[in-house]
Amino acid sequence: MAPAPWDGVPSHETQFVLVTGANSGIGYGIGERLIDEFLLTRSLSAHLIVIPTTRTTKKSRETVEGLQRHAKEFAETSDILRSRAGPDYNPKDTTRRVHILSVQLDLCDFLTIRDVANELIRGTLTGPVGSNAEDGDFFAPLVDVKIPRLDSVVFNAGIGGWTGLDWGKFAHNVLTKGLIQATTWPTFKASIGGHVVNPLAKSPKADKGAAVLLGEVFCANVLGHHLLAHALLPLLHRPVDSDLPAGRIIWESSVEPVWDCLSLADFQAIKTPAAYENSKRMTDVLCLSSSLPATQPYVKTYLRNPASPTTPTIPPKIYLTHPGVVQTTLFPVNAFLFFWYRVALYLIRWLGSPWHVVTTYAGACAPVWLALQQQGALDAAQAERVKWGSANDRAGNCRVKKTEVEGWGWEGRVEGPDSAKGVLRRGVGRKSGAPDLTPERLVEFEALGAEVWRELERLRIEWEDRIARA
Repeated sequence: MAPAPWDGVPSHETQFVLVTGANSGIGYGIGERLIDEFLLTRSLSAHLIVIPTTRTTKKSRETVEGLQRHAKEFAETSDILRSRAGPDYNPKDTTRRVHILSVQLDLCDFLTIRDVANELIRGTLTGPVGSNAEDGDFFAPLVDVKIPRLDSVVFNAGIGGWTGLDWGKFAHNVLTKGLIQATTWPTFKASIGGHVVNPLAKSPKADKGAAVLLGEVFCANVLGHHLLAHALLPLLHRPVDSDLPAGRIIWESSVEPVWDCLSLADFQAIKTPAAYENSKRMTDVLCLSSSLPATQPYVKTYLRNPASPTTPTIPPKIYLTHPGVVQTTLFPVNAFLFFWYRVALYLIRWLGSPWHVVTTYAGACAPVWLALQQQGALDAAQAERVKWGSANDRAGNCRVKKTEVEGWGWEGRVEGPDSAKGVLRRGVGRKSGAPDLTPERLVEFEALGAEVWRELERLRIEWEDRIARA
């Protein structure tokens, strides 16, 4: 095991962040924004280690190289960095504190979840060959380095499961709801229902004739991440005497979840046409109910450190975010429509929508805020009880905004007067016709949370046993 560039740096001066699905779209924007905000807000001796996951070694190499180019350009052009460091500022001193490593992960292939966890916990990582060649000594070489912990894991990867637009529904949505409402909570996306995968298909021991199948969208968006977080718990736990904050599990949802006649008994397949929206509703319920009394028997079991189950440690905290409405290739449209799709997003933002942030870099605002914010500020805001969204004003200035969740409200309580101003007011960007929260609906939400946690824990234990035998 080779020395790492951050060896000898005080632990509070290092930040280790893993981001799933980071080779493109919002995940890549999260990587870029993490670099920028870390360099702007942390000390001039602090080190950032970003671990983007991709599905292939080629994508990993391209992602590392792309984020390094971004870090170099930011270090060379940022007036704020130059003013902070003074007249002797050297961009190389900045970029050599940014370290990008990547691992290959496919959330629909559970063997890769096991392999990634083993690699991070018990193995070492090496930067892609040739990733530093073009930039000379701007970046420190990374060969067989050990990852001592993870401060945050951002669960961004996912599958949309859409095939295109239903133009009839689109016209009806716009005419009956208005442009802002129709494009924030759309019901005109054409989807594939019932697409399933075998998460252990690549196991040499797999019995293909007796394969257990899962809904592809559910597998990628929910259960794969649920398994991954549990597998990474040894890196997310802290000793009870640690000065470091608790690790953070940051789930990325969407602004548009629905619960579309989904029976929890059909959890494994999710065969409804709105598979993506259902998976995000599950994500909301899973995260926001994680601190409620009814879910604690399952949450405590799930978060128990498997590396030291009898030793008291500090478990990670669970947070929820969404990127707003962003133009990405997750929604499949041709090049002509893709251009006008972007134009429409800017128009809708100008019309007053706080959620149409348009770019992936802007969409990264809320998840990066959760990853880098001081723990005291998150605790003071009871951040684990809020769905934090990336928002903006008409001019495109990014904000982190609390988001209403059906059955939960904005903070899990019946709301009093709103003291926020401008775009951060609760009523700005609220879904038309959304029912006000009542104590009865909160009770129902907690019961639903217990059901979701119970079923996901049953599936986790079942699939971890299958993975161990694969």
